[in-house]
Amino acid sequence: MNLHVVTDGPGDEPRPVGRGSAPRTGADAAEAAAELVELVTATAGGDQDAFARLYDRTVHRVHGVVWRVLRSADHAAEVTQEVYTEVWRQAARYEASRGSVSAWMTTMAHRRAVDRVRSVTSETARIEHYAVREVGRDVDHVWEGVEQRLDAERVRRGLSTLTPLQREALTLAYFGGYTQNQIAALLQVPLGTVKTRVRDALIRLRTALETDDRSTNDGGRA
Repeated sequence: MNLHVVTDGPGDEPRPVGRGSAPRTGADAAEAAAELVELVTATAGGDQDAFARLYDRTVHRVHGVVWRVLRSADHAAEVTQEVYTEVWRQAARYEASRGSVSAWMTTMAHRRAVDRVRSVTSETARIEHYAVREVGRDVDHVWEGVEQRLDAERVRRGLSTLTPLQREALTLAYFGGYTQNQIAALLQVPLGTVKTRVRDALIRLRTALETDDRSTNDGGRA
């Protein structure tokens, strides 16, 4: 099921499209909670219609929890999708005696949002660490303009501008954890070739990030 988000105006929190739930009190709240239990139970049995209704009744709250942690529309939408994928797969494990459906799902949402923050932070830190450790003085001037501005999304966009050989070298180094000597042995090319590919890739990455900056700034002035 796809998540669609809308905004009321600049700076507003993106909101998933769905019925959501109006404030309830007393008997209405108890009835709503019981309905969610029934929907989770039906979802555990593979009932897609029940899952759709569960999504419709809970997505505003789930997405709100994720958004408050991530503050990114793209990441929040992706993580919200992940939450509902997990709900579909884990519905049979829900136990009403341990808490409400709402609490179960918002706890799941918060955990996944925090995991996403850790993942993005770890990826950025790994790239920065590699640049300092492996690239050397001859490309320090390249990295100085990059290291303070890297984030996971921009790195992925930057990597898409590299040649296949450059991207291969950087991917092995950053995400595979290989040293340049190990990369040379793995690819069966001279060490100098690996160093050149890494250096040229970083230069091209810097150019891509600078272009991204200009596009962002131009968009902000538009």
